[in-house]
Amino acid sequence: MQAPVLGSPRRQRRAGSLERPVNGRLYRVTLAAALLVVLAVSFTVSRPQALPAPPPPAFDSRSAAALASQLATQYPDRAPGTAGADSAADWVGRKLASYGYAVRRDHFDAAIPGRGRVPLLNLIAVRRGQTARAIVVTAHRDDAGTGPGADVNASGTAALLELARLYGSAPATAGGGALEPTHTLIFVSTDGGASGSLGADHYAAGTSVKPRTLAVVNLVATGGHARPRIDFAGGAGRSPAPALVATAMARMHDISGHGARHTGIFGQLLDLAFPLTLYDQGPFRERGIPALTLTTANVRPPEPFGDGPEGLSSFRQGQMGAAAQSVIDSIDQGLVLDTNPSSYVLVGGSRIVAGWAVETALIALTLPVLLATLDLLTRRRRLLLPLESAVRAQGRRLGFWLYAVVLFWLFGGAGLWIDGEARPLSPFSPAVGDWPVGAIALYLVLLAAGWFVARLRLAGPPAAPSEQTAAYAAALVVTLGVAAAALFTNPYVLLFVLPSLHAWLWLMQARAAGAWLRAALYTAGFVGPLLLLGSLAFRFGLGLDAPWYLAELAAVRWIPPVAVLAAGAWLAAAAQVGALAFGRYAPYPSRGDRRRVGAVAMARRFHLPASRAQ
Repeated sequence: MQAPVLGSPRRQRRAGSLERPVNGRLYRVTLAAALLVVLAVSFTVSRPQALPAPPPPAFDSRSAAALASQLATQYPDRAPGTAGADSAADWVGRKLASYGYAVRRDHFDAAIPGRGRVPLLNLIAVRRGQTARAIVVTAHRDDAGTGPGADVNASGTAALLELARLYGSAPATAGGGALEPTHTLIFVSTDGGASGSLGADHYAAGTSVKPRTLAVVNLVATGGHARPRIDFAGGAGRSPAPALVATAMARMHDISGHGARHTGIFGQLLDLAFPLTLYDQGPFRERGIPALTLTTANVRPPEPFGDGPEGLSSFRQGQMGAAAQSVIDSIDQGLVLDTNPSSYVLVGGSRIVAGWAVETALIALTLPVLLATLDLLTRRRRLLLPLESAVRAQGRRLGFWLYAVVLFWLFGGAGLWIDGEARPLSPFSPAVGDWPVGAIALYLVLLAAGWFVARLRLAGPPAAPSEQTAAYAAALVVTLGVAAAALFTNPYVLLFVLPSLHAWLWLMQARAAGAWLRAALYTAGFVGPLLLLGSLAFRFGLGLDAPWYLAELAAVRWIPPVAVLAAGAWLAAAAQVGALAFGRYAPYPSRGDRRRVGAVAMARRFHLPASRAQ
């Protein structure tokens, strides 16, 4: 039974406010309004107009299947920088030249994890049209070097070659004459696609590519047996032109009789928040160029091991190639696509939910926590909240996690982590599952040393209710700062921050509840990061390697440093909330009290009398 609060009515009111410091009514009213905004998102659904259908395609499935089988059989090892890769490039170059193209060989080099800097080669063939605006068709010809790579990506390269043949200037098309495009067509056979879209990234970085390119159609694993799929992930907080996606869906339906697969609503939200893709449309999407991939594969490409030509589907190869030609011809009819679109979420293959509405809903869900926290801070004088000590404690934790981030970067600069281009790593790379145990152990030892130093000042007697409330408020302010950083960079990142904002606000309200409820509310705050790890583990098939893969993306700087710092700030807030939830929080002492508090903490840790520790 709780003891009654004695004293003046003012003291009793203050004690009651400290027991439940959050203005529940303000929070509930604001949350109800936010949920109405979320509901209103459904009213922004629209149907983008697909471009008109072109004449029936002339894509030859037997020719494409034969090309894929020939490439996979004659050059099974096409790993970048190998003799097989050079021979495969020569073979593709000869095929393009036989179709009447002047093939440009674009040599460059890139750092591949586990292999160092490797020479690579893009092949570029141009079919001049009536306008300089270009439609780009890409397919990477390399593989992982562990199998013939018939599906990934001899099939995509074969589809590109068959399309190039149809539009080539040599009289070698099925109808006896080349198709005449309105726009310029550029066929790019890229290298390093299985190592992080290195060739596509190199080509997309060209200064004239973005202003010139109308759309990009990428071809990967077009000979698989699975139902066709359209992938358009990549590009933080942005989506490709709605008309491009609608056209691809419509043409796929025309060819196959049913719509193509695509990532579901929740997966699209994750992709907008964390724009990871293993396909070559990614580098173009990152630069705001409309691009998508036609494939029979899932979010994770097929396993390259034992991928022989006998496993290819000529029927599916024909469907995918014909759909690609129809998409190209639809775009080529002279219509202009939006090259600077906003984001959206594709629903059911034919409708979209406006991205601005989704972003508004995410922002609205942040407001209840923001207003409740501001309300608490405005009442800090009446509640006698010792914010100074709480801010010092939170600052100490921020300093520790900044130390962790800087130490991580120093290890990377010393070559102890993986080294490579700022591109997503292939899940089939040995570096993904090869954890550097020694370097990780050394990092954890230095991290533990830093934690020990910080912990000496953060240990002390149990905090009073007012001190706990102040500490929660400081942690929420830091978490709201992370949310603000997300708002100004990519609002979809709020998807990862919102659970912690709401769960930890209610944890402050229920801090006197039982241990199980406190643990549940604290754990609920980690739902956002767990969604990201779960996406890597299950959608991308990384399993238990997902945390290390995330660290590798940070090591190669594909995850921007500012995002790493924001993650460190969030972890600092999580550490403070965790200390509060499990009764381990102590306010950080002032400068005059630090020696005494440090001595007491040292004595408590080593079971010594405080006088000896001093």
